[in-house]
Amino acid sequence: MSIDTVNINGGLAAGPLKAKDFATSQDVRWCPGCGDYSILKQVQSVLADLGKTRHGTVFVSGIGCSSRFPYYMETYGMHSIHGRALAVASGLKMANPDLDIWVITGDGDGLSIGGNHFLHLFRRNINLNVLLFNNQIYGLTKGQYSPTSEEGKRTVSSPFGSIDHPIDPIALALGVEASFVARSMDRDPQHLKDMLTRAEAHRGSSLVEIYQNCNIFNDGAFFSFTDKETKANSVLFLTHGQPLVFGAENELGIHLDGFTPQVVNLNDGKYTKDDLWVHDEHDLIKAQILSRFFDDRTKKENALPRPFGVFYQTERPCYEDLLFEQIATTTQQIGEGQLDNLLAGGNTWEIK
Repeated sequence: MSIDTVNINGGLAAGPLKAKDFATSQDVRWCPGCGDYSILKQVQSVLADLGKTRHGTVFVSGIGCSSRFPYYMETYGMHSIHGRALAVASGLKMANPDLDIWVITGDGDGLSIGGNHFLHLFRRNINLNVLLFNNQIYGLTKGQYSPTSEEGKRTVSSPFGSIDHPIDPIALALGVEASFVARSMDRDPQHLKDMLTRAEAHRGSSLVEIYQNCNIFNDGAFFSFTDKETKANSVLFLTHGQPLVFGAENELGIHLDGFTPQVVNLNDGKYTKDDLWVHDEHDLIKAQILSRFFDDRTKKENALPRPFGVFYQTERPCYEDLLFEQIATTTQQIGEGQLDNLLAGGNTWEIK
């Protein structure tokens, strides 16, 4: 386990860091009951469990409620500008690839003004961990609809209902072939911790979408996936190599009819677990099907459950590795460049 400096009884001593050692002395200024508190706690716990150091870890954020995160982590941090956290973090990784960098963003910050950076980070596969806090609302600016808000959403900026079609962050990431894509929720701490651990272990760009309740401006948006009364029939936990089952007694499952998923009841005698879809984290096509499990549960019986877990992961070269390899190869071939020659260019003239 890594060793860092910790404060014990007012003095300095060497020892393994605990979760509390990653917490700052600043007052946490989120609304009471906000889902961000749970996420903060699990991130601090994961860093301690993995033996991370404070001097080797950086949290970068943009703008929004979630973006106060770096203030509450006793690590290096950068509170950047609206929508640009991924660009700032990418540059930081190029400058110091040894840093362990986490990006904290929200559905507005990361998918609206920051949407372009979202696409290019994941296609490049820079070795960063991206935590997308999705509460389907603009919380910091007092409750306007966001890029992930559902159609018909009534807010202060859409009093007659939003006519925008929402973005699905998982489908978007898979569309640009992100190398690690997962989803969790603030009200399932153990699952969230597992997903954060998996994301950190992955080498490349990792996305963890986190359903986060905004109890002020969008309270209950995800309650069907977190409340005990409805969770069992609404949530599908993905486990690599295991059939897709859900329900209070795992009596329901997902059967693939060609490429069409269907909910089947294992108690009616027509299907067994051998007939069910077996999850494969390395299958991009099926991951894309899973990302479309967004049926309106209020209008359709046996609607598809919402998947949580690792949708997809694969191994491919990281951008920074390819960049440094290219620099080394080119330098070996033509030598080191000179800044003055670069600035002068090939066309120069002298004024007399």
